[in-house]
Amino acid sequence: MMNGTLEHINIISLIPLIIAGGAALLLMLLIAVKRLHFVSMMVSLLAFIAAFISLTMITPDTPSESTGLLIIDRYAIFFTGLILISGFVVTVLSYDYMKQHRQNPEEYYILVFLATLGAGVLVASQHFVSLFLGFELLSVSLYIMIAYLRHRDLSIEAGTKYLILAAVSSAFLLFGMALVYTASGTMHLAGLAEHLSNINSMPMLMRAGFAMMFGGISFKLALVPFHMWTPDVYQGGPSPVTGFVATISKGAVFAILFRLYSTLSLYHFDYMMVFFIIIAIASMFTGNILALLQQNVKRVLAYSSIAHLGYLLIAFIAGEELGGEAAGFYLIAYFITILGAFGVISVMSHQDREPEHIDEYRGLFWKHPWLAFIFSAMLFSLAGIPLTAGFLGKFYVAAAGLSANQIALVVILVINSVIGIYYYLRIIVAMFSSAGQYPSFTKNPGSIPDKSLTILSALLILLIWFGVYPRYIIELIHNFVQL
Repeated sequence: MMNGTLEHINIISLIPLIIAGGAALLLMLLIAVKRLHFVSMMVSLLAFIAAFISLTMITPDTPSESTGLLIIDRYAIFFTGLILISGFVVTVLSYDYMKQHRQNPEEYYILVFLATLGAGVLVASQHFVSLFLGFELLSVSLYIMIAYLRHRDLSIEAGTKYLILAAVSSAFLLFGMALVYTASGTMHLAGLAEHLSNINSMPMLMRAGFAMMFGGISFKLALVPFHMWTPDVYQGGPSPVTGFVATISKGAVFAILFRLYSTLSLYHFDYMMVFFIIIAIASMFTGNILALLQQNVKRVLAYSSIAHLGYLLIAFIAGEELGGEAAGFYLIAYFITILGAFGVISVMSHQDREPEHIDEYRGLFWKHPWLAFIFSAMLFSLAGIPLTAGFLGKFYVAAAGLSANQIALVVILVINSVIGIYYYLRIIVAMFSSAGQYPSFTKNPGSIPDKSLTILSALLILLIWFGVYPRYIIELIHNFVQL
């Protein structure tokens, strides 16, 4: 836990979460008066900006506690800011995407804020009750967002699969919490940490509880063997929503996982670390090998995301200061690349379907050179090519692994990174080849929305900036990602 005196909550520290919840209510009232898609989008963007600005009003050196459930410290501020920026990007990309579909899009923005609120509660949780409430608020919102486009059969199928499997993961999480509470008598992380410090070995009941909890959390992170939902949900969900799931949802869940382990000092229990080492290795190999077999771009990104969470687990396993910094930088790089990749898919989408097959990107450079360049940069970053944030992210993770003497994991990371280059290059080669089987699928140059293209260009600038000159972002992470 950070140094500093915990104070009773002041309203300022909760303003970002209050704005997110209030924005959802305001959008409900606006929709009740009149449905105006543009107004709903603008209100959403202004709310995200206001929530982010309100973070600067919080004094990070003095953590604030809310009724024992939430703690607003530097760690929570950092991840809340990352979530709010990502929510802003998703909202911009969603506007033009949703405008071309038949469904009323206004309620979609309510769900975005409810999911964002759930993610914000999750990263600030210091109690099992708030952890579960944030987990469920995020999950229930995502069920509906994934299946929002009802006229698309794949969206309904993807939403149903996510609903069923996420409900199972929630049951595992809740039952695991119950077992831990039974063994320790507390659900507060500080109290649980004190209990663990006073025992020589963890009781079997508590071990079973933590195993079930981390099983439920691993589902949200799409780690092997809890990854079955990932390719179908990525393929069936609307591209902006898939970007939300891949970044905000996974980022918030990883943040609370890291907080749990650091606060409870679970790194001292070797069998728990062995559990995550096995999952990390399985995720890296499974994600990359299955991605090699795909012809669907969204499924390629789905399986590669499993591998990337495996890479991220190396920083998690390393723990301590360098592991936290490596995880923070890797998440920023991953957020930029995934939002950029799914943003390109979003702006290329038509009313009836999205460009999914690799051949549908063939010759994209000759019709939309800037769009092809942006997509290529995002894929290069995912592959870990130098001059991109993704390269430094993997380098940072490898350094954290070596500092923790996890040499075998670092070697496996390098091997899997080489495997990953192949399936990313397949997409890039297709974009720079001559037009193939689907030359008429891509939109005319003038039909690409300016707002989406602007936000994609901004992501590209950040991608290269953090890859070439990462000093300031590393200093920010060093100052905030400390527990």
